[in-house]
Amino acid sequence: MPRCDNCGSHISDRFARVFSDEHGRLNACPSCSANAGIAEAARERTRADD
Repeated sequence: MPRCDNCGSHISDRFARVFSDEHGRLNACPSCSANAGIAEAARERTRADD
């Protein structure tokens, strides 16, 4: 089962498929980010890693 790269929480395969970046990293999940802001948090954290 996939895990969030930010907090380590388990997430579903479907969630990972939708919200992972082009490298397969998942930088936000419902455990570490507000549901409405997951996509934005993922984009911001990806930019910070580049």
